[in-house]
Amino acid sequence: MEKRKKLWYWIITALLSFCIFTGGLAQALQLPGVVQGFKPLGYPTYFISVIGVWKVLAIVAILLPGYQLLKEWAYAGIFFVLTGAVISHIASGDMHVQIAAPAVLAIFTVLSWYLRPADRKIITVIKK
Repeated sequence: MEKRKKLWYWIITALLSFCIFTGGLAQALQLPGVVQGFKPLGYPTYFISVIGVWKVLAIVAILLPGYQLLKEWAYAGIFFVLTGAVISHIASGDMHVQIAAPAVLAIFTVLSWYLRPADRKIITVIKK
């Protein structure tokens, strides 16, 4: 069972990493299609780059070995950004396909976090 769990972890994490990293890079570079997608939300243009850079850094943190505490923060940050994207699209009335991608990726974020191997988790030792 442990082998299957690890396989699913890497499949989900690879898909999540590819999507978040490439999307974050496109945001950091402020590609025209990305800027256009943000317009209905009403956020300032510089915000696109900030979010993009943080997404790229979060994926690097998740994929690097070690740094378990940093991984926890990276997972949390990605989850907050993705759920914030869903809420922003709903609040702005932009109820198109833009909601599906961040919703699915938020689920992938939780699954990747949950399925991660023990060497990627913070292990708390309680002394008696």
